[in-house]
Amino acid sequence: MRKLLVALLLIVALAAGALFTGLADPVVEWQVKGALVEAGVGERRAECMASRMVDRLTIGQLWNLRQAMAPLEGEPEEGYGLGELVKRLRRVEDGEVVAVLTTSAGLCAIGLG
Repeated sequence: MRKLLVALLLIVALAAGALFTGLADPVVEWQVKGALVEAGVGERRAECMASRMVDRLTIGQLWNLRQAMAPLEGEPEEGYGLGELVKRLRRVEDGEVVAVLTTSAGLCAIGLG
């Protein structure tokens, strides 16, 4: 039992260390990119946006963004237009997240990201 507790504490410590040293960034970036592609963003643009978003937002902000952008009951899961996107962005309630998302999308679209 004691060995199990020590092993679990070691795993938690390693995971926390990875987060604080930036080793988790590639994993988080990969997940953000995947979520963007799943939402209909092209592969190259999603890669560009994910890189910028991970550099500028916290894990908590990224999590809240994903939760806010998830479809609610009765909303389309994919293939929605600008109106639906704006409606979902209003649920974010974090100006910094919306600013980073929109500037990332714009800069990456014109090749400056």
